[in-house]
Amino acid sequence: MTDMNTVAPLRCDRAPAWGKLQAHFDAVGRDFDLRTAFAADVRRLQRFSQQAPYLYADLSKNLIDTRAEELLLELAVQCGLEAQRDAMFAGAQVNRSEGRAALHVLLRDPQTPPGLQAQAAQVHATRKAMLAFAESVRADAGITDVVNIGIGGSDLGAHMAVLALDEFVLAGKRFHFVANVDGHELASVLRRLRPQNTLFIIASKTFSTAETMTNANAARRWFEHNSGGPSGDPHSHDLPAGAHGTARHFVAVTANAAAAHAFGIETIFDFWDWVGGRYSMWSAIGLPIAIAIGAHGFQALLAGAHAMDLHFRTAPLARNLPVRLALLDIWYRNFHRFSSRCIAPYHSALRRLPAYLQQLEMESNGKRVDQSGALLPPGLDTAPVLWGEPGTNGQHAYFQMLHQGTQRVPVEFIAVREAAHALPSHHEKLLANALGQAQALMLGRPDTRGHRDFPGNRPSTFFVWQRLKPETLGAFIALYEHRVFTSGALWGIDSFDQWGVELGKALAQTLEPRLASGDMQGLDASTAGLLRRLREH
Repeated sequence: MTDMNTVAPLRCDRAPAWGKLQAHFDAVGRDFDLRTAFAADVRRLQRFSQQAPYLYADLSKNLIDTRAEELLLELAVQCGLEAQRDAMFAGAQVNRSEGRAALHVLLRDPQTPPGLQAQAAQVHATRKAMLAFAESVRADAGITDVVNIGIGGSDLGAHMAVLALDEFVLAGKRFHFVANVDGHELASVLRRLRPQNTLFIIASKTFSTAETMTNANAARRWFEHNSGGPSGDPHSHDLPAGAHGTARHFVAVTANAAAAHAFGIETIFDFWDWVGGRYSMWSAIGLPIAIAIGAHGFQALLAGAHAMDLHFRTAPLARNLPVRLALLDIWYRNFHRFSSRCIAPYHSALRRLPAYLQQLEMESNGKRVDQSGALLPPGLDTAPVLWGEPGTNGQHAYFQMLHQGTQRVPVEFIAVREAAHALPSHHEKLLANALGQAQALMLGRPDTRGHRDFPGNRPSTFFVWQRLKPETLGAFIALYEHRVFTSGALWGIDSFDQWGVELGKALAQTLEPRLASGDMQGLDASTAGLLRRLREH
């Protein structure tokens, strides 16, 4: 693998273009008005929109002009973005703090890239076995319910995709996702299941994640109790020979095969340390997706992502959509000082997309030190807060704040041209609402009665998908992955580690026995008081 030390990136605030950007923002950007910009430039839409694989993006309603984008592109060149991108694709250790590559792009590459033959062989062999298993489950009428037990990247991607691709999901099977260590979530799923008809997928890279293994052990106890004894499932006499054990009803996706075997699982699919959890839905972590939409559908998902990979690798920076979006993120975060971004998918099947993108961006770029371990200087803020809900529900919840609140929040609309249903007039109303909200944010409406005044000049990006299908979803997720990588590279941070999740989990392990014992020794006053209150009956 390539040594990342051969690449010498420059942090964005140290690049010559940074000062030019600040001067341009002070002179033009701070008071930029979209309505004036459209009136002055009849080609603004053409300049700030483009087609990319499987989707179209209109960036014209953002608070940016041609000169600002030119300077941002200069910044990308000065920071060595192209070299950093090429290093990631070549298998360099871009995850410096953990000494690992970030080869999620290899998971959807149908070819074998030079220098990555061993890794590609592992990927292709595991995918072949995983897809064959998925097809066997699809053909097994005895399995009616598939339960994925994971958390974070081992849950969010598969959960989001199965919901999003509901049009393509095999009839006759139900899919459940359990992530929270809160037992209410698992209990509510188990109440609806019969053990002889259930397949559990235990998804954990280490096979030691506390939440996942707590849920996995509880699921195994439920299965063993209800599948064989007189006090168990009243339908247990229907079980085929050998079905009382975990072998037929539990599979694992993990890098720790020994621990999965010790758990009692025989069918295990590999997972590698060069795949980060939040970038893993393309691997065997996507087994629930493959069962839901079939091998052909899963391959189409990979193909869409690979098409976006090729676009990111080969398109000139000025027409490279992930790069343009990331540069806009730098402009908004570090100059306009916008602290959040709203995701508004106008398609109910995309209801888990905001949560998925939250982890992808906030866990990747929610960092305060650069690649060398030095604190970022004041003002060099990184990941914004991502949030959102599907339209039109959001219009009756948070859109009030977007239109008339004291903060400006960039909004990203996603509209799908073709509906997957035949209900008359619904889709036209949905699309009209998406267009209307984006237009209202930009234009506003002056009114001397303050409570009726809409200030307008509020930015948005508008994505158009022809249809919500596996290729389109794959392309959009890959677009976001590369966008996050690009902004992280410019900020000079490690977008592939996640040390921030460790401390609270470690402290939880020390506090759990105290809940049973009542030991308050050495605790701060607040934690001790809360623990005492939680122990009260």
